This record gives sequence, C-alpha cells and structure tokens, in this order.
Amino acid sequence: MSNAAAHHPPALQGALLWISAVILAMSNFFAVLNMTIANVTQPNMAGALGASTSQGTWIITAYAVAEAITVPMTGWLTSRFGGVKVFAVAVFMFGIASLLCGMATSLNMLLLMRVMQGMAGGPIMALSQTLLLRIFPKDKAMMATGLWAMTSLLAPVCGPVLGGWICDNYSWPWVYMINVPLALLFGVASWALLKAYEDPLVKNRMDVVGFVLLVVWVAALQIMLDEGKDLDWFASEEICVLAAVAVIGFLSFVIWELTEEHPIVDIRVFRHRGFTASMVVLALAFGCFFGLNVLTPMWLQSNMGYTTTWSGIVVAWGGLLSVIFSPIAANLSNRIDSRWLIFIGCTWLGCDTLWRSFASPDMDYWSICIPLFVMGLGMPMYYIPITGLAMGSVEEREMASAAGLMNFVRTIAGAFATSLVTTFWQDGRYIAHDQLASVVDPSGDLYSLISSAPGEAGQMAREMFNNMVTGQSMMLATNSLMQTIAIIFFIAACAIALAPKASRSVDAASVGH
Repeated sequence: MSNAAAHHPPALQGALLWISAVILAMSNFFAVLNMTIANVTQPNMAGALGASTSQGTWIITAYAVAEAITVPMTGWLTSRFGGVKVFAVAVFMFGIASLLCGMATSLNMLLLMRVMQGMAGGPIMALSQTLLLRIFPKDKAMMATGLWAMTSLLAPVCGPVLGGWICDNYSWPWVYMINVPLALLFGVASWALLKAYEDPLVKNRMDVVGFVLLVVWVAALQIMLDEGKDLDWFASEEICVLAAVAVIGFLSFVIWELTEEHPIVDIRVFRHRGFTASMVVLALAFGCFFGLNVLTPMWLQSNMGYTTTWSGIVVAWGGLLSVIFSPIAANLSNRIDSRWLIFIGCTWLGCDTLWRSFASPDMDYWSICIPLFVMGLGMPMYYIPITGLAMGSVEEREMASAAGLMNFVRTIAGAFATSLVTTFWQDGRYIAHDQLASVVDPSGDLYSLISSAPGEAGQMAREMFNNMVTGQSMMLATNSLMQTIAIIFFIAACAIALAPKASRSVDAASVGH
C-alpha cells in the first residue's frame, strides 16, 4: 500500500474537503439508514403488497443478507477496479435500486430490488470510511473517523422515525424514493471530486467458488428461517432440503476457504482465540440488540395502538444516549481492559431488557421510553471496545480481513435475529392465546353464554372477549421473548471471558466497522 499512497495527491483543503466529506458521510448515512428504515414500516409495505406481516420481515432481511454478502467482495472489487470507482458506482446503483423498490408492485419484486439495494450498500459502508481517511490530512484523521462514526450511529436512530413519518403522512414508496436524487447526485459528485485518489489496480482473480458457496449457504439458511414459521419447520420437506443445503454449503465453504490461496473470506483469522470469542459475543449481543429493534415496533403497533410514526419515535430513544456516550466509551477503552467494558456493556443491556420484560398493556409513553433511553448506555460500552479487542487479537497483516469479517458477522446476526424474533413472537402469541383462553373460560360456559346472545350484541361480546385475550397473549409473548433476549445478553457477557487480553493495543476508532 505504500506505493499506492505515493501516487495519491495531497489531502484536500478548504471547501472541497468538506464538500467531499459530506458526500462520503451522507452516502454512508443512507446505506445504514436503510437497514432500519423498514423496521417500523414493513407491516405497511407487506399489507399494501398483499403479504402477511411475517412475510414482510423479508424486506428487512433481504437487504441485510445482500449487504453482508457483498462486504467480503469489497476488497477484491477495490483492487480490481479501484476504490473510488467502486464507491461511485455503488452509490449510483443504490439510487437506481431505491427507485425500483419504490416502483415495486409485488412483494417478490420489492425483495429482489432490496437485494440489489443491499448489494450496493455493502461497498458504500466499507469504502466511505476508507476514502474519508484518504482525503483528510493526517493530523485530522480522528475528525474524519468521528464524522463517519457519527453518521453510523445517527442513521439507525433516524431510520425508524423517518420511515414512520413518511408512511403516516405519504405512502410507503417514498421511504425508498427519498434516496434517489441524493444517491444519483452523490454518485456523480464523488467520482468527479475523488477520482484523483484512485488506487493503482491489481489484477487479482476472484474466488468465484468461495463466493458462490457463501451465497448458497447464507441464502438457504435465511430462507429456512423465514419460511420455517409458515411451513411447520422440519415437518416440511422444503425446510429439510434448505437445512441440508445450508449445512453442506457451509461445510464446503469452510473447507474451500481454508485451502484457497486467495479466499474471498479469510476465515483463518478464527485461529486467534481472542478474535473468535469477540465474534461470538458480537453475534449474540448485536443479534439481540437488532432483534429488540424489530420486536418493539411490532409490539407497539399490534398491541399498544401506536402509529408507525410514534413507534419509530419510541425506538429512536434507544439510540440517543449511544451517540452521546460513544466518545466516553472510546476513551475508556484506551484506559481499561476491554473485556471488563464488554462484560459491563452486555450485562447492562441484559438488565435493561429484563426490566422491559415486565411491560403491561396499560403502560404510558414514558414508561416505555425510559428503559429504551437507558439502554443506550450499554451499546457503545460493549460495541466500541470489542473492535479494539478483536483487531488486537489478530496479526497486523490480517486486520483488513478481520474488519471485513466483523462487518459480515454483525450484519448476518441482525438478519438472522429478525427472522428468529418474528418467528418466536408469532408462535408465542398463539401458545399464550390458547393458554389464556383455557384459564379465563376453562369450561367454555362463558363463551357459550356469549354466543347465545342475540344479534349484534352477541357478536360484539364475542369480539370483545377475543380482543381481550389476543391483547394479553401478545403482551405475554413479548415479555417472554424479552426475557429470553436478556438471558442471551448475559450469556454474551460471560462469553467474553473466553478471550485472552489483546496481544497489542489497537485504537478502535482507527478500524473500519
């Protein structure tokens, strides 16, 4: 990379620097935003396209899985075509995909366009920080990293709020249409302003077999998780086939990548115990966190009568303290053993989720928001130091591969958590409904009495009885799932004990996420 650096022109100065910085940061903002903007709006989108709410979760997972798959490809694409060119094309394609998402007339079409959007989003997230560091003077590198980190933290907070407001005041296609003009503008402007900072090209061959195997096993596993709840899991032949494809594909992928000279995913870094333990904790904790962000708006809209906008505002409370506390967590991670900070952060998240598991249908707005607001302290406490621990556990030459794998693990964990949370919440509602019905009216005499009432009075009474049981069953299913998530947070907190102290110190802010 030293030769490449020698060919780079001097860092940008003045207005050009800040215009370029805003373009890069805002491109990253929109790529991250689209991971969460559908969290509160997917019921609207699914309903408008004639699909169920459970099928609507594919709108979230399609983007996340596609993004995760393209992240490992970014390094090869950069060396083969150049980082600036890849970034500009990815931003431009993100805009085109967003336009097609807004024009979708069926769920299948929307999912296909979300996959295209996610495949463009992966390189945007990976390259925006790299290019920011390249155009800023060396003495302002932390400013570049801070700008990138701020957009990465603010986007998940703004996503549910913006998506909810658009759906309530306009229509769901505008959730995607707002990306179009800015993406097209940023794509053209980034190439015009930054093409002088292009890397020399290296004609490395692509690990095609590794990429195909990656797509096969990830897609098979994700489809299995999404379809399982509707097909009665392993009672279905389709689910059994998907499970077999996922297992065989994964094992083939691991064997191939371990023997390939230039693997698309360098899984050899998992030989470092510190990195492996960090990835286990990252997958568990981030999956739980993302699952909570999917569960909360579903519960608020289905059980508490919140609009899409207000459920988005409630979810946004969970990110406010994260933005404020991130610089403090970064400072602490340079002074205190990262393992203790990660333990405290995951334990904090577990305790907060346990607090939320005692919710009731008569809770007011602030009773819901305060636990979410307090949760914001735990996220940066574990997420920032885990980066330094993971990167400090691998050899310096492996840091790029390790950073890519971190992003892959994080994104896949979020996608899988979405499927699992919606599955268990739906099943939990049915189980709780049956149990409550048998407790409220064990002999069936009450229902018989209601049914015997004449005309509309009987119909209204039956509906009131069923709505009461349904509302309580949703609440019980939500609280039960919250308790399960809290336990997984506690397991993640304990799992960090498997990691040894990092062999060298790495500033978390200097590593791309």
